Amino acid sequence: MDAEKTINPPSGYAAFTLFLILLAVTIAALAFEQIAVGVICGTIDFVLVLPGLVIVNPNESKVLTLFGKYVGTVKQDGFFWVNPFTVKKKISLRAFNLNGQQLKVNDKVGNPIEIAAVIVWQIKDTANAVFAVENYLQYVNIQSEAAVRHLANSFPYDNIEDENATITLRGGAEQVSVLLEKELNERLDRAGIEVLEARISHLAYAPEIAHTMLQRQQASAIISARRLIVEGAVGMVEMALARLSEKNIVNLDEERKAAMVSNLLVVLCGDRSVNPVVNTGTLYH
Repeated sequence: MDAEKTINPPSGYAAFTLFLILLAVTIAALAFEQIAVGVICGTIDFVLVLPGLVIVNPNESKVLTLFGKYVGTVKQDGFFWVNPFTVKKKISLRAFNLNGQQLKVNDKVGNPIEIAAVIVWQIKDTANAVFAVENYLQYVNIQSEAAVRHLANSFPYDNIEDENATITLRGGAEQVSVLLEKELNERLDRAGIEVLEARISHLAYAPEIAHTMLQRQQASAIISARRLIVEGAVGMVEMALARLSEKNIVNLDEERKAAMVSNLLVVLCGDRSVNPVVNTGTLYH
């Protein structure tokens, strides 16, 4: 298929003026019983002049074909006159918004997930959009669904099961959007379509595993939080022992240090309020 060819036909105002003149001549000829002149003028007017008038609205185009051959595309908005025997197909150049349906697919590690994408696209080559594919709207829908499925199969949902993953569907939204846009442009280039933006609009675990995966995420978050708390508590205990030793406030043997460390860790790492206990004796009695 040849690439798009933009044409600039003559203004339609001159042709429309000619149409009015021929129409007046036809009416006058018939009124004065000049049948032959009236028929000739009427035929020229309604067969050659009027059918060639076309109006192209802003952000629209007219794809012209003559006896099965592609003539060109009128992209400039306005009032024009073209060959009256051409077939004129209107193609919108506006941006389209595709809100994809939710798809149930498996991610890279096999977890069933639900995913959907919002895609903004427009036609950049009207010739390919009309002649290279059967139905460019249907083509966009099918190829977009295929691209989203392929994307979901290529990356894990998160790092829980694949800790080495550099890009995840949940955590790498920007990278995933760039990759989705790139793949869509490659798939839709055949139809002369350009993807302006593509983003994941819905992402979740499938209902049958959602509760289990939520518990797993909560457990992982608790473990991470506990690890951070313990690391902080150990640092505070080290600092406390060092300051006590530096200030010579009290001399502690190893057993007293162990007891102090145990008490401090209980206080710092516990998830409940601690009730103080006053020890009036010693550790040995």
